[in-house]
Amino acid sequence: MRDAVTTARRVVVKIGSSSLTTATGGLDDERLDALVDALDTRTADGREVVLVSSGAIAAGLAPLGLARRPRDLATQQAAASVGQGLLIGRYAAAFARHGRTVGQVLLTVDDVTRRAHYRNAYRTLRKLLDLRAVPIVNENDTVATQEIRFGDNDRLAALVAALVDADLLVLLSDVDALWTDNPSRPGARRIAEVRDESDLAGVDIGGAGRSGVGTGGMVTKVEAARIATGFGIPVVLTSATQAVAALAGEPVGTFFHPSSTRPAARLFWLAHATSPRGRLHLDPGAVAAVVGRRKSLLPAGITAVDGAFTAGDPVDLVDTAGAPVARGLVNYDAVELPGLLGRSTSDLAAALGPAYEREVVHRDDLVLL
Repeated sequence: MRDAVTTARRVVVKIGSSSLTTATGGLDDERLDALVDALDTRTADGREVVLVSSGAIAAGLAPLGLARRPRDLATQQAAASVGQGLLIGRYAAAFARHGRTVGQVLLTVDDVTRRAHYRNAYRTLRKLLDLRAVPIVNENDTVATQEIRFGDNDRLAALVAALVDADLLVLLSDVDALWTDNPSRPGARRIAEVRDESDLAGVDIGGAGRSGVGTGGMVTKVEAARIATGFGIPVVLTSATQAVAALAGEPVGTFFHPSSTRPAARLFWLAHATSPRGRLHLDPGAVAAVVGRRKSLLPAGITAVDGAFTAGDPVDLVDTAGAPVARGLVNYDAVELPGLLGRSTSDLAAALGPAYEREVVHRDDLVLL
């Protein structure tokens, strides 16, 4: 038995589209009920479960007469708007059989990178758990644009696990474990444990999933495991059919061992959940202050600005060679900054007013890369 699994009090479970839907795109009631039954065995003794569920776009395909997952964002959003209601409705009915209430939580990247939004997301999830409800999390596909998408729900699940300070992340899909090669090929063997990157050397992780209704594959699951274990959270990767055994701590699938430390959760989100909207070029003194002394970034240390960002957006801070050294939430619009570069905050305050005495990136909104 895996002690890290059996002792976990708060678990994030991610289920992929291929494990919830039929080949034509509709929800598979039998599979969904089996998942809910498995999760109920975990929560029966008071332990907490957060479910990150794919399947909204896939569930919306058949009702809209779509034969396959659309490629364009607008049609994906339309399918999600139809499928999300069907998905949460089925979950509500399935959990009601066990006397449990569910709460829907739809997130975009902005919801967990901007300081106030991040606190709101955490408070909502925390209150749902306190009220003994099961939070069901998905990306808000109906409004998320390409620039503010997580990309896949494996990554979202790892970041939600960090957000709620989970003790365990379980990734369920249509593959029973991480293998050294395609499981159908002779000589392929299951990897029971991953302790560090050396255990992945020579492993053919492959490409996208085989069902055609999801976006992920083994690549996204391994990357999600890297993110979660980097936050100190152990990960189990296995198939949905082995969910009961995995949650009971039986040695199924692949177990990823966690790192020994946990960074600050919101900054962890900033590093892993965001894509930079621009770049700030730093002089050597600013690099030393930000990286070496963990100081805020001031206008005096910036030599150039790239991108079309607004205040609150994530930007990369790059050194004189153009290499990113940190990422932070900027306090100015891109059009404001060129006239401020190289000037001290006291000089700016005297010339332009006290509003310009603020940092370009505050150290509390900055993470080293």
